[in-house]
Amino acid sequence: TVHALTSVRAVESALGIAIPPTAELIRNIMMTAQYVHDHVVHFYHLHALDWVDIVNALKADPKKAAELAQSFSKWDKNTPAYFAGVQDKIKSFAASGLGIFANGCWGHPAYKLPPEVNLIAVAHYLDALEWQKEIVKIHAVFGGKNPHPNYLVGGVPCSINMNEVAAINSERLNLVAKLISQADEFVNEVYIPDLLAVASFYKDWAKWGGGLSNYLCYGEFPTQGYGKPESFKYPRGVVLNRDLSTVHPVNATDSQEIKEYIASSWYSYEGGDNVGIHPWAGETKLNYTGPKPPFETLEGHQKYSFLKTPRWKEQAMEVGPLSWLLVAYASGRTDVQDLVKDTLGKLNVPVAALFSTLGRTAARGLDAALAMIWLKEFFNGLMQQVKTNEVSTFNGEKWEPKSWPAEAEGVGLTEAPRGALAHYIKIKNGAIDNYQLVVPTTWNGSPRDAKQQRSSFEQALVGTPVANLEQPVEIIRTLHS
Repeated sequence: TVHALTSVRAVESALGIAIPPTAELIRNIMMTAQYVHDHVVHFYHLHALDWVDIVNALKADPKKAAELAQSFSKWDKNTPAYFAGVQDKIKSFAASGLGIFANGCWGHPAYKLPPEVNLIAVAHYLDALEWQKEIVKIHAVFGGKNPHPNYLVGGVPCSINMNEVAAINSERLNLVAKLISQADEFVNEVYIPDLLAVASFYKDWAKWGGGLSNYLCYGEFPTQGYGKPESFKYPRGVVLNRDLSTVHPVNATDSQEIKEYIASSWYSYEGGDNVGIHPWAGETKLNYTGPKPPFETLEGHQKYSFLKTPRWKEQAMEVGPLSWLLVAYASGRTDVQDLVKDTLGKLNVPVAALFSTLGRTAARGLDAALAMIWLKEFFNGLMQQVKTNEVSTFNGEKWEPKSWPAEAEGVGLTEAPRGALAHYIKIKNGAIDNYQLVVPTTWNGSPRDAKQQRSSFEQALVGTPVANLEQPVEIIRTLHS
């Protein structure tokens, strides 16, 4: 989804294509749905078991679990009978060796949740598995399929006609409305309450995993066209040194701002290993110099990654949901500020707690809550367009290659659920001359640069306490955040 959107934005940037307002709304609906789906799945199915002990849930009292869950949520499945049934499922898992959960670090001293909270979280883990397969139908409605829904240069690949079976009609719009309502309930009655419940037992994790002090956001959700980033729901910018009083502007087309380095990467540049190259001039020539596989360590090797190392004005950046929230917060976006302050107040932790593993985990939940608000807003906007018959979803002015200039270059920027994503394209004589991607994992997971500056993953692990080196749950928590 995110790469498809970013790629069409890159071409539209190169050719100067503006998409119709209705197409913009549909793209925003698809992207907010992606955020909500991704954050829920990330929390429950990637990250939750870093905090939740499945085996310990066997010690829970289902009645007490139901009473606790009902105290912070109106989710109608939070009953003693339901939690007892989930506990029976866990018992059957345990009797068969725990199945897919067999390699967990259950009983690890880093786990702090009481049995009832563990049982609630496991129950909702299973609920999320069922729920997540529903919301993706929004992509199927507007993009034809999921995963990898279709996008289209100049708009979206669907037409709107209330009387046409093969188009977006009233039946499909009603389905989308139903899916949005279900998502709203799950986010606000299951995900957010669970996130706050789990976080309340791990406030000490506001001290660890902070890592870098610089945060980059390209901005997302245009409301007046992609060419007006000042209209984005999430603003574009950089926060340096955790200074929330200033937001620095970002220009991804400036050759002096974003560069990729390979001092510690298995690539070679014509200009040598210590130069940085802007993606429009990017080179991707593999040059593996590591030990012959299989090997146990890369110690002693200067180069140790297939990731290039991107930098903004020579500085390492963290990207992702925390970065969006911080840039928006520092930009004075009151909806973001109010939500952040309210959540931190419930946990009784300061704003500084955001700069941590706990802060990143919370940021995804806050972003899901905001995305849910905006998803409803964008859908209501689409319905207004339908009512006034403003249903154009495609601008075909530059569809034919003969209408293109001999040479063109563009950049598509997107805030993927993992963070800042950029596609750089150069077009020559109607064909792609160069195409470079700078993805969130290269920002966060890249190796050190020539100045030995660490990127986000490495820096965030410095100082992390580890109780058992053979079961480094604490390391996994920060990396998953």
